Amino acid sequence: MQDDSNNPPQNQGQDGQEQRPAPRQGAGANRQGQGGGQGGGQGARRGGAQQQAPRPVYVKPTATRARPRRRQILLVLSLIWMVLGPTAVAGWYLYTVADRQYASTVGFAVRKEEINSPVEILGGITQLSGSASSDTDILYEFIQSQELVAKVDAALDLRAMYSKPDYDPVFAVNPDSSIEDLVDYWNRVVKIFYDSRTQLIELRVTAFDPDDAQSVAQEIFDQSSRMINELSAIAREDATRYAREELDRAVERLKQARQAVTLFRTTNQLVDPNADLQGQMGVLNSLQQQQAEALIELDLLRDNTREGDPRIVQAQRRIEVIADRIEQERNKLGIGGDDGSARQSFATLVGEYERLVVDREFAEQAYTAALSAFDAALSEAQRQSRYLAAYIQPTKADQARYPQRMLLTGLVALFSFLAWAIVLLVYYSVRDRR
Repeated sequence: MQDDSNNPPQNQGQDGQEQRPAPRQGAGANRQGQGGGQGGGQGARRGGAQQQAPRPVYVKPTATRARPRRRQILLVLSLIWMVLGPTAVAGWYLYTVADRQYASTVGFAVRKEEINSPVEILGGITQLSGSASSDTDILYEFIQSQELVAKVDAALDLRAMYSKPDYDPVFAVNPDSSIEDLVDYWNRVVKIFYDSRTQLIELRVTAFDPDDAQSVAQEIFDQSSRMINELSAIAREDATRYAREELDRAVERLKQARQAVTLFRTTNQLVDPNADLQGQMGVLNSLQQQQAEALIELDLLRDNTREGDPRIVQAQRRIEVIADRIEQERNKLGIGGDDGSARQSFATLVGEYERLVVDREFAEQAYTAALSAFDAALSEAQRQSRYLAAYIQPTKADQARYPQRMLLTGLVALFSFLAWAIVLLVYYSVRDRR
């Protein structure tokens, strides 16, 4: 028989008395029918006796009190260890240990003057000397480079500047860190916002002191400006060097052309063959005119004098001399003559001289163009065609807004919860496969 204290009776009334189950009518009727004959005598014998009570029936409770199981306890402990613990540690560190940081903002863009290069005079070759990379893209990579970090460190001593809070190993830098570690830390404190569409660069520099943040931002701008000026100087030097080379070649070509003309004049004893040719043609024309006059005079003498007159002989002699002279002059000019002499005709000399003169004139024109291009290149080199323009000067913060404690704490909680959920899913997945 069960203990009444553990299993209290379920069939008690409001007054605490037991409630006996009602007997079934059918069974009662059968019992009354069967005992109708026998019960008459027995009922008479026990007429005054009390009827015996039926045995009580107890019902077992439907559910017992819930008790925590081992896996549920482990689940709660893992949640505390993987989520609440890291979140609490991160919040404690951010709000009690981490030092305040101040931000300085600077914005700038590379400006370029739209001017034509002077070497376009020589054939538009500036298309070959243009750089394929944008100056802003080059500057974007330069700000993240080890070269810039080394220059800024040499000017401002970044290790001493960013190692001020000795108790902050997360946001401070080690004073004995290498240049590679300093570059990694540099990318944490210097954030670059680059818009490729507008070609604008904006920097946000954080430090433990507002003056330090402003100094670093100003030094970055100064170093970037020097780098852009160096690129401009290289481009100007390239253009000037090419113009200088073209000028040297033009000068050498002009020298050779003039030396060729001088050698021709010395060899042929001619200063200006064109002038000599005109003189020779004048002599030839004069001789031909004298020859015509002598022939006319001879015809007149033959008509008016007798045969054998000395004047006729003299006139004939004069005509022969003029004819010989005309033949000699023609030979000089290269017009006539069948003697096959080796001497160069005057016409050939004039042709050679004209070729040399044309070469000299072309060399003079090339020299004039090269000299103009060189002068223009020098003029362009004296002015700055590419420079860095700041549309936001380095600012100085009045309030520390970094590190963003609430945001970082929330991120730690989020990623911790995601890691805990992934580990839990993997665990139950592996367990279910067994």
